[in-house]
Order: sequence, then C-alpha cells, then structure tokens
Amino acid sequence: MSDAGNATIDPALFRETLGHYPTGVAVVTAVSENGNPEGMVVGTFTSVSLDPPLIAFFPARDSRSFARFRDAATFCINVLASDQEPLCRQLATGGAAKFDGVRWRPGPLGSPVLDGAVSWIECTFEDVREAGDHYIVLGRVQELGIARSTLPLLFFQGGYGKFSTGSFIAAPDPELIQAAQLAQTIRSEVEELSIAFAVDCSVLVKIGSDAVQVLTANGGQTSETAPLGHRQPIIPPLGAVFMADATPTEIEAWLNRAPDDSRDRRTLHSRLLDVVRDRGYSLLAAEPELLQRHQAVLTEFEQSDRLPRQERNVRQATADLADLFCPDLVAGRRYDLASIVVPVPAMPDLPPVALRMTAMPKSAPTEQVETWIHGLTRVAAAAAMAGTRFESSDCAVMLAGASSPERR
Repeated sequence: MSDAGNATIDPALFRETLGHYPTGVAVVTAVSENGNPEGMVVGTFTSVSLDPPLIAFFPARDSRSFARFRDAATFCINVLASDQEPLCRQLATGGAAKFDGVRWRPGPLGSPVLDGAVSWIECTFEDVREAGDHYIVLGRVQELGIARSTLPLLFFQGGYGKFSTGSFIAAPDPELIQAAQLAQTIRSEVEELSIAFAVDCSVLVKIGSDAVQVLTANGGQTSETAPLGHRQPIIPPLGAVFMADATPTEIEAWLNRAPDDSRDRRTLHSRLLDVVRDRGYSLLAAEPELLQRHQAVLTEFEQSDRLPRQERNVRQATADLADLFCPDLVAGRRYDLASIVVPVPAMPDLPPVALRMTAMPKSAPTEQVETWIHGLTRVAAAAAMAGTRFESSDCAVMLAGASSPERR
C-alpha cells in the first residue's frame, strides 16, 4: 500500500495537467507606499463568499511584485478583456517600468483601475495565509463595477485566448445553404411584393434556436439594417410561426427560452402559439419605446459576442413584446405594425422557413393589413411549391453574405 502523503509529484506534469483547466486572466493592482502603481498578473483569482463578500488570489511566496504592494491599504482585481493580451504581457514582466504607458484611473479607494478591463473589484486585505509555496490572499470587496461587456482573456495550456461563441453572422451549414438556395428561387416574387406595397420583405429560416435572414428586398421607406446571414434568437413570443408544426420537445425548448418560466407566462405564450396556428400568421404591433429597447439590446448582444448577460437582456426585452403580439384585426380600425410573419408550408428535408414584412406605413386600415397578409401567404405558397421541386444539386447559388455580409 502506497503512502499517499509522501507521494512525489513531477512538477512539469503537475503544471501540464492543471494547464488543461482554462482560467481567466486578471491583474491585481495597488498603490505602493511610495505612491507608485504596482501590479501583478494572476490566473488564480476566484470568488469565495457572498456574505461577507470575499474574493481570493494566490501569489507565489517569492513574488517580488506582490511584495511591493502587500502593505498597501487596498488592491483592485482587474479582469482583462480578450483584446488585452499585449497589456497582460507587459504587466507580467518584472521591473519598475511595467506601468509605463499603461492607462488607468484611481478607483473609489485609490487602487488603479485599468482602462479597457472587463470589470474591476476593489478590496481591502482580509487575510494573508501561507499555503505551500504560495499565499492565499483574501480580499473583502468594497467597490466593484462592469466597465466593458466583452469577452474575457483566458489562459489555457500555456497560451492566451478567448471563448469561441456563436456569431451573429451565420456560418454556412447544409440546412442554411439549402434554405438560401430556396429563397433565391422566389426572389422575384419577394421583390415584386416589396415594391408593390412599398415595404421591406425578407426570408427567414430557423437554424437551431435562431432565425437567420437569407434574403431581403427593401422596397420600404426605411432600409433593412440586418445583413444577410444575420441571426436573431427565437424567444417567446417571437418565432411562434416556426413552432406551429414543431414537436412537443421543440415547443418545450422554445417556451423554456423565456425569462419568466411561471405558469401564467407559459400559458400566455402557448395561447399565442395557438393563435398563430389558427390564423396562419403572426402580427407584431408597433410600440416605439419597446421596439427601440429590443433593437438596442439585440445590438449590444451582437457587439458583445453574445455574452450571457446580454442574452438575458435580449430574453427580457423580447418577452416584453408579448402584449404587442398578435392583436385582433377588427373592421374599421387602423394599425401601426412592426412586422407580419407568415410561415412557408413545411417542406421535406428543409428547416422551417418564413416570410416577414416590415417597414409598413403607419395607421393602416384592417383591409390593407389583410391585403399584406394575403400577399405574403401567396408568396409562401409559391415557396412551398418551389420546395417540392427543389434539388440542391441543380442550384449553384450559395449564401451570399454568410461569411462576408453584404447589403442589397
């Protein structure tokens, strides 16, 4: 029986093995007794406690950088962004000149907060304990903030990198390319509809949990801003047209993407789905404030590489549109609509496809709305007929803009 307490661990193997666990990269900063900024790069920063709010990092006992600010009153954890690798390498060097050219500002307690960091946490020293050849430094959180919502810098297997998240521009895959090819077969009908009604029309395809735009026609007064290949998360109540013929498992997954999973909200979204099934289309009324907020969080989501916090904002902003979804059409009324979406009848071996109309004139009478719906339904039927004859090998059209988005 081996004596585990006396086991010898190869240091190189130890580092290599633990190097397979990715860590975030942070810079611990402080102001030394002589008033100069000091700092050290760590991959050992972690949260410890919420009540009281404690964090920790683990500097080597022989670290000269830590020794220079160990007696400081406060310190700051700066979580580096994925584009700050050069800064990381500069601050990881020794010497008094490591802060030359580094932009920072004093935090509320005076510790350096680095420009461009994802977030910062300013602390007082709670405890410093020896742990083998390292210290365990506990910090009590005093001030903190998110400075830039973007991807963090990671350290993995001896190198720096970042998360690879889903792009807002769809990568080509067989289903997406087939749907784009189908859209090209009805391009003339879509463009004619757009011009006839002076509206914008687009073809959408459901790929995973996103609606991807594969064709646009801009006959409306406002130009379509989303490029070809643009993805939008399908979150209740939006995307109901794609769920009309979905399996119970797919519908359950769609319902689960709502931020509020209460029985009342699930009942509401299920009822709206039934309305779309019965009518064969969906309407979204125009309410400028809610729609502008929805577009703003979608833009932030895109620019932040679809970070989880921004995704939660998108879910909430989308859920807030429920009261605008599928209003009843009443004779004699006028409507301001943000969109009309009509599903293309299901086609074998193709993902769900839909047609969307936007940029409609305001204060449209019920009869005009019904005419728009009829036009979309007619083009959707043409798409379904094209789909029955569609063979990908006979079509050389690829997804324009899937890798290099263009605007028509």
